[in-house]
Amino acid sequence: MKIEKIKLEHEIFANCYLVIDELSGEAAVIDPGFYAECLPAALKEHEGIKVKYILLTHGHFDHIMGVYGLKEATGAEVCIHEKDAECLYNDERSLARGAMPMAQQPVHADVLLKDGDELRLGDTVIRVMHTPGHTPGSVCYLFVNDRVMFSGDTLFCRTVGRTDLLGGSAEDMQSSIRRIIALDGDYRVYPGHNRETTLDSERVSNHWIRRMNKN
Repeated sequence: MKIEKIKLEHEIFANCYLVIDELSGEAAVIDPGFYAECLPAALKEHEGIKVKYILLTHGHFDHIMGVYGLKEATGAEVCIHEKDAECLYNDERSLARGAMPMAQQPVHADVLLKDGDELRLGDTVIRVMHTPGHTPGSVCYLFVNDRVMFSGDTLFCRTVGRTDLLGGSAEDMQSSIRRIIALDGDYRVYPGHNRETTLDSERVSNHWIRRMNKN
């Protein structure tokens, strides 16, 4: 499996990742916050791949503004948890209204995800872990065999996602983080913003988790 971080035009947009199952050539784009020259250019560098899925960790605008253009270009299936699906066509729910100079182009999900669902890129299995707190429909994507996690805005390097936005819940966030740190073994963690980390590192050094464990 190959993972490439695609740098979008503006720092406001989330980390966008291209994940490729090299044996089958099937690929997924995770959290395309913007669709401009950089994203199609990144795809063209990998001749022969087929983008099968657009995987969304949640429905905020900085993670989804590129979904319409990417789906039009690739025909990929849009996957989002059922509790955040409305964000794809409701710019108030996505927080895009008033935050972006361009309009959000509405799109509908092809796959409504639930906790425990599994998707495949070739022989690569992707497990959906529902992790509400930042939004009601936040998820992490676990590539269990590769020990890789895409954590969206739930878990970051040394902190966790904010819960003071529309639909956020501090109680749900705490429950989600407890589920994540209870996973077996270590994972390489690719978050929605800032740099990569590992689950073992966060278990030890994440101040939010350490405070939570003391309570």
